[in-house]
Amino acid sequence: MTSCKPTLQTGKKEHVRKPEWLKIKLNTNDEYKGLKKLMRDKNLHTVCEEARCPNIHECWGERRTATFMILGAVCTRACRFCAVKTGLPTELDLEEPERVADSVELMNLKHVVVTAVARDDLKDGGANVFAETVRAIRRRMPFTSIEVLPSDMGGIEENLQLLMDAKPDILNHNIETVRRLTPRVRARATYDRSLEFLRRAKEMQPDVPTKSSLMIGLGETWEEILEVMDDLRANNVDIMTIGQYLQPTKKHIAVQKYYSPLEFGKLRKIAMEKGFSHCEAGPLVRSSYHADEQVNAAAKERQRQGEQTSEIS
Repeated sequence: MTSCKPTLQTGKKEHVRKPEWLKIKLNTNDEYKGLKKLMRDKNLHTVCEEARCPNIHECWGERRTATFMILGAVCTRACRFCAVKTGLPTELDLEEPERVADSVELMNLKHVVVTAVARDDLKDGGANVFAETVRAIRRRMPFTSIEVLPSDMGGIEENLQLLMDAKPDILNHNIETVRRLTPRVRARATYDRSLEFLRRAKEMQPDVPTKSSLMIGLGETWEEILEVMDDLRANNVDIMTIGQYLQPTKKHIAVQKYYSPLEFGKLRKIAMEKGFSHCEAGPLVRSSYHADEQVNAAAKERQRQGEQTSEIS
C-alpha cells in the first residue's frame, strides 16, 4: 500500500505536512452560534469542543447535531491522542441527565450521541448517570434514537450491565488503535478489555447494535488495520468508523502518516466485505460523524438480514 507522507525539514526534526484534503470549512452561522449558546446556558459539555473535533462547524452549523459529554470535562485518563483535560474530577451532577434531555427536546434531535470522560474515580465508572441520561431522553423524546459512547468503565461487568439495562439504541466503544500501539497511545485501557466490553454488550442486549472507531496515522501497518477489523467482527461488532488521527497539540503523540481519501475508500470496501453492517471511513471521520446515518444504515441491514433468514426458514 502506497504511503502518502509528504514531509518538510525544520532543523533536525522531520514533520509530516498536512495534505490539502484536510482543510476544514468553517461555518459560524446562526445555527452554530445558537447551539453554542444553548450548551453554555444549560451548563453542558460537548466532546465536539473538548476534543477539538474537526467537524464541529459542519455538525453544529449545517446538521445541527452534537455529541453531549456528561460527567464533567475532566478525565481521569491521560491518553496521548486526546485533547480532553486530565486530572482528578470533582464534578458529579445528578441533575445533568435532565438538562441533557431538555436540550435534546429543544433541539428536536432525531438521533443523539452521549459520551463521557473516563471516571475511574467512581465505583460504577459513571454507569448510573449514563443510564439515567438515556432514560431521561427517552421520557422526553421517545422517538429519538440514543447512542452511548462510554469508556470501558473499569472493565467491570456490573457497570456495563447497568448501562445496557437502560437499552440505548446503539452501544459505541472505541478500540482507538491497533493492538501493538495500544500501550503507547491509550492510558489504562487495554485492547483485549475493549473487545471484551463490546462482546459483553452484545451478549447482554443482542438487538442493540455495537460500534467501534479506529484512528489511523499513528504508525500502524495496513495488515494491523485489517487485524482490528477481524477482531471487531469476531466480537460481533456491527458498525465501524475509521478516521485520520490529527495531533491536537505539540504535547500529544505525533502523526506518522496521512492516509489519502483513496486509501480510506479501500478500507471501507474491505470492512463491508468483512461483514460490518456499516462503515464510515474518511480523513475527517470521527466516532460520532454522521451517526444518524450510521444507525439508519445498520437498521436497514438488520432488516435485510432478517428477511433473508425468514426466506431460508
